[in-house]
Amino acid sequence: METSKIAANIQKWYQPHHTLIVGIDGLGGAGKSTLSESLYQLLREEHYNVVVLHIDDFIYPKAVRYDERYAAWECYYDRQWRYDYLVEEIVKPIRQGNPLSKEIELYDKEYDGYHLYQMDIPIGSIVIIEGVFLQRKELKGVFDAMIYIDVPEEIRWQRVLARDGYIGDSHQIQEKYENRYFPAERYYLKTCVPKENADYVIEVS
Repeated sequence: METSKIAANIQKWYQPHHTLIVGIDGLGGAGKSTLSESLYQLLREEHYNVVVLHIDDFIYPKAVRYDERYAAWECYYDRQWRYDYLVEEIVKPIRQGNPLSKEIELYDKEYDGYHLYQMDIPIGSIVIIEGVFLQRKELKGVFDAMIYIDVPEEIRWQRVLARDGYIGDSHQIQEKYENRYFPAERYYLKTCVPKENADYVIEVS
């Protein structure tokens, strides 16, 4: 993946005395976490203060995101993430030009609840937020720049088969993706056209 080229673009987007918020968008298995970690290392080497946030640290408890009154894919798309919390507690102070130094609730899957994490984001930092569906309307205005990783579904499917053994065997993984994840992803592609609206697109074939 063209990590050094992306890091160079982030440096162009960066302005001193302003905290830059960059999104790493892409569907399941696109490589968002891997890219975010690589960018973190490269930019730190260039002496930027970098903070990486994972959208999956801001999810609701299982009782909300697996509400059986709704279709599985609708739960995933509409009831998975605490967007309001992310915006109010982290993004808004940054957008107001303030440093951030406070305890933030992050999801802990071990007990399906939240633990407090001390988050410090000085003015002039680079904040990378990685996750799925980052270009939906609930997050409009959050990002200064958006990177989208475009990976065919067949390639992503092979990756998640190898990665998501916690779900069960290959049949159980396939069932969950076909019922929950893939329909939501296709809806996102149709309604938000993320590839066309991103500032930088990485195409993997």
